[in-house]
Amino acid sequence: MNATPHPEHPRPSRRSFLGMAATVPLAATGALALGAGTARAATNSAYVMCYFTESPNMLAANYGLHLAVSPDGLQWTPLNQNNPVATPTEGSLGLRDPFVLRKQDGTFVVLATDLKGTDWTYVSQYIHVWDSTDLRTFTGYRRMKLHDMNTHSWAPEAYWDASRGTYGVIYSAVNSSGHNVIMVNYTGDFVTAGSPQVFFDPGYDVIDGDLAIGVNGVNYLYFKKNSTLVGARSTSLNPGSFTEFSTAVSHNGTEAPTLVKSLTSSSTWYLWGDTWSPNGVFYAWQTSSLAAGTWTALDQKTYTQPLNSKHCGIQPITSTEYDNLLAKWGTPAWNRLKSYNYPARYVRHCDYVGRIDEYAFDPYTDSQWKLVPGLADSSGVSFQSVNYPTRYLRHYNYALQLDVNDGTSTFAADATFYRTAGLADSSWSSFRSYNNPTRYIRHSDFVLRIDPISTTTDKQDATFYVGY
Repeated sequence: MNATPHPEHPRPSRRSFLGMAATVPLAATGALALGAGTARAATNSAYVMCYFTESPNMLAANYGLHLAVSPDGLQWTPLNQNNPVATPTEGSLGLRDPFVLRKQDGTFVVLATDLKGTDWTYVSQYIHVWDSTDLRTFTGYRRMKLHDMNTHSWAPEAYWDASRGTYGVIYSAVNSSGHNVIMVNYTGDFVTAGSPQVFFDPGYDVIDGDLAIGVNGVNYLYFKKNSTLVGARSTSLNPGSFTEFSTAVSHNGTEAPTLVKSLTSSSTWYLWGDTWSPNGVFYAWQTSSLAAGTWTALDQKTYTQPLNSKHCGIQPITSTEYDNLLAKWGTPAWNRLKSYNYPARYVRHCDYVGRIDEYAFDPYTDSQWKLVPGLADSSGVSFQSVNYPTRYLRHYNYALQLDVNDGTSTFAADATFYRTAGLADSSWSSFRSYNNPTRYIRHSDFVLRIDPISTTTDKQDATFYVGY
């Protein structure tokens, strides 16, 4: 049910921390760096996302490496039941801001910030590193040292620098300027790194750098500036060569920009950003021209982030890699249901009442459901609560509530629904009552009930996306 945070112990945001001291930006980047493994680009047909997890009251806090996959880069399926697939064993024993790069030889390297939790004063000159041939096994875990400064190494990302014939690793650190800049170290093996250099310092605090390389001869660097996402560009990858140019985008306080190129449109790019209030909500923007530097917000109906995901990195993969990751880790045993006309809201129970509430919230498990064979008719479905598994969503006086299955035929009938094509969008779903077949599950003032459906608004209220 509802968990209330203790006001006397508020969780610090990185925004407030950055305002207090220039020595600690929030972690994170997860960019798509073009140029590495480009020979394989024509065969890429899906995406993998890496992330860690948190939730508003931190019930979901897990600082291991998480993965999700998507055929289109918009709708995501968490792997391993949204549990970590690898966990650091050195340093802070936790990670933030993971990043996956396909190297020149076609294998992968995973980088991440050495930080468990939200202690922005934590000092680490190291980043976590794993090798992987297929993202199903992770080997050679180590930490790689980047500098000797009394500061952090946040949001590492890597890219192939063809002009130098080596890899660059960018990250945020506070140098002698007194504010966060984006640094770069060069490495050929991700075991040892060369001396740090300042990659980008516009004279103010910047973190979370994310690169897109070689786009019509131009390289793009997106970063967090004053809680917004801003781009710089350069025709080279030389340290100090990037200049700011784009229009800032944000949704409340936004960080962790991630640039993603569409695999089906040569001109379409997406920009993902992560918010901290409420904690862990991703927003996405789209453009048909990186050079223009302007972005249009995507409707939240078009994308669904993995549950509780934070500061992601996104990498294109092949259809075989996509299939193999699903075969290895499986799909979640639960689902979430997103509202069609209020796509920021998800079906959940609260005080045993069925309703739709705005993501993110805690307990997040209130929004997780097992769609099991219908209790009254196995060709239908019943909604079994994940965190109250003896309880099912059923209607009573037409209102939906979460009740314990008493084994009666009446309960079974009240808790059974037929899944149909969405009344407002046939690619989504609607749910018709088993024992009141003229009525469908819908929300009214954000509370769930079963009603006859006739108007356009009714149809939208009764349409849901079944995802994760």
